[in-house]
Amino acid sequence: MLFHYHFWTPYVEETEKFYEDHGFRIVQRVGKYQGEFQNFNPPLKWEDFRDKKVMIRIIEARKGSINITFGYGTKVKFDHIGFLVSEKEQETICDNAGRLDWKVDRGERRTFISTPYDFRIELQTHKDLVDSMDDKIEELRMETKKEGLEDDFFKLFGQPVKQIHTVNGNNVTIREAVMEKFPANSAVDPNGVRILSKGAQ
Repeated sequence: MLFHYHFWTPYVEETEKFYEDHGFRIVQRVGKYQGEFQNFNPPLKWEDFRDKKVMIRIIEARKGSINITFGYGTKVKFDHIGFLVSEKEQETICDNAGRLDWKVDRGERRTFISTPYDFRIELQTHKDLVDSMDDKIEELRMETKKEGLEDDFFKLFGQPVKQIHTVNGNNVTIREAVMEKFPANSAVDPNGVRILSKGAQ
């Protein structure tokens, strides 16, 4: 199940506000302060630490089965999408990645697959990263610099990934995300992702 995407962005606070204003719950904030990573989680507000010039590494926002993360970068950069899978599915997908000659980086909490399309795929087996099975990502419309992603996804997952649609372009990013029960017909986040409510396309 497609559940996740991650961006690096200079608009960290603005991105948090956008998703919070559209019904997402901010779960965590991790930032580097005085050389060490620390938590600045809610109920702390930005006013509580803005003057400390914290370098935000990750902010996690959740809504139902949607999990979106973002952290500070000097420019907007799309990093990865994530799928919630069973352990058996993860093994099969990793085997298929090997056949594609895609690098697999297994970790304790998650596995990353590097693609030749300049973004990564996260495989997640821990269901505690979503609040419920409601409010799904119905579709992602992605821009890639090279063709073939949808065919390669078929080879990687062993079946069509119907939520992913691609167009060729000059960037690697998510152009649009269609979400179930998104509270606005259409809105654009600070990183250029246009979000549509299911049925409002």
